[in-house]
Amino acid sequence: MSKFDYGTIVIGGGAAGLTSSIWSAQLGSRTLLVEKEEKLGGDCLHYGCVPSKSLIKSAYVCHLMRHAEDYGLPKADIAPVDFSKVRDRIQRIIGGIQKHDSPEAFKKQYNIDTQFGSPRFVDNHTIELNGKSITANTFILATGSSARILPIEGLRNVPSITNVQIFSLDRLPASLIVLGGGPIGMEMAQSFSRLGSKVTVVEFADCILPKEDPDVSCYVHELLEKEGIEFLIQAKAQKAEKNGNLVKLTVEHSGTTKVVEAESLLVAVGRQPNLEGLDLEKAGVEYAPQGIKVNSHLQTTAKNIYACGDCKGGYLFTHVAEYDARIAALNSRLSFPILKTDYSNVPWCTYLDPEVASVGLNETMAKKAGINYKVYKYEFAHVDRALAEGATNGFIKILTDAKRRLIGAQIVGLHAGELIHEWVAVINAKIDIGKIEKSIHVYPTLAQINKKVSGNFLAGQSALVKIATYLLK
Repeated sequence: MSKFDYGTIVIGGGAAGLTSSIWSAQLGSRTLLVEKEEKLGGDCLHYGCVPSKSLIKSAYVCHLMRHAEDYGLPKADIAPVDFSKVRDRIQRIIGGIQKHDSPEAFKKQYNIDTQFGSPRFVDNHTIELNGKSITANTFILATGSSARILPIEGLRNVPSITNVQIFSLDRLPASLIVLGGGPIGMEMAQSFSRLGSKVTVVEFADCILPKEDPDVSCYVHELLEKEGIEFLIQAKAQKAEKNGNLVKLTVEHSGTTKVVEAESLLVAVGRQPNLEGLDLEKAGVEYAPQGIKVNSHLQTTAKNIYACGDCKGGYLFTHVAEYDARIAALNSRLSFPILKTDYSNVPWCTYLDPEVASVGLNETMAKKAGINYKVYKYEFAHVDRALAEGATNGFIKILTDAKRRLIGAQIVGLHAGELIHEWVAVINAKIDIGKIEKSIHVYPTLAQINKKVSGNFLAGQSALVKIATYLLK
């Protein structure tokens, strides 16, 4: 009989926690999943990926209806959007997924126990939960992250919202200030603008989507401005206060003070790890404001405790959380960890219209790393399917090193998040780029753009090398 109550206790019921608990259970460990909220699914299901993409789709359809004439259809007379109906659709989608992420489903399918509450560590093998002590051989921390709130004067005294509240609003705000020009802020800015809100974006950095190359972020910026979104770039929010039913935000911009007012203020300035109240010190787990300290095996400073997903910082994506979770679960079941994380080719996508997707290095990263690179580019305006779809905005660019190997790809365009996966395969398998051009791609599809840019790559070689590459590989 084991001296511990459980083989593995997973703390956190979001993407990382659900995945790691499933892997732990399937690897033969008696597993307990602990979640502080009274529901499983975490931020991704309830306040992140699922509701945001559901909202984006509603906003996209609304936008298409307003531009029906562009498709040879009668001009549509669109009534003002009833956001409560959009909200109800979002909640129905969440509810449908929630059925598969329930304690009952996890118990029946994987024999995983679930308890709700706020755990605290007593030592590295014991937590206190709802007044009881529970022990485990190993722990996996997957507590996720939440919206970061900047120390702006008065911000906590005004009715601001984050990603937690924005999908359950009773009505569409007539005007909205979005504080933050990163992926979350920009997705919400475009969606609410398309639904009918007057949107102003305030961003401290030099450009929106600051992790992207300037040609990408500037291209998207211009498109969003044409849709009617106003931007204050290189702007620092100084003070927030109420002005009747409005939120008044004082901003320092281009050496002057500017005041912006709106019905609602969305704070989207980044994320912070959820570590409060865990008493990690008692378990010997070191952490910093950026997240829990882990090694390449996702092992914390307490050797029997692992951490995965947003709570350890780094790439704050659901797909990375799931990747981490598998490694953490497998390593926690071994006598000593052997699997290592590799984040060198993490893909991501910002779900704007057009979408922005990336894998590997972009130009900014390559320059910083001192890599000699070459860029090959192709525009959606020259892709027949994009013309048929009326979606010619955007381009693809791929980067190669001195040995003509792919080191990165960026796509701005319709369904860029789907199209990037061909390059995910190429860069991870170290496939010769010419094989993309050589492969038959269905016509007419947007994926033709991958074949076209690969053709541009081949055209950069001498005729003899090009023919030999095509015939012999």
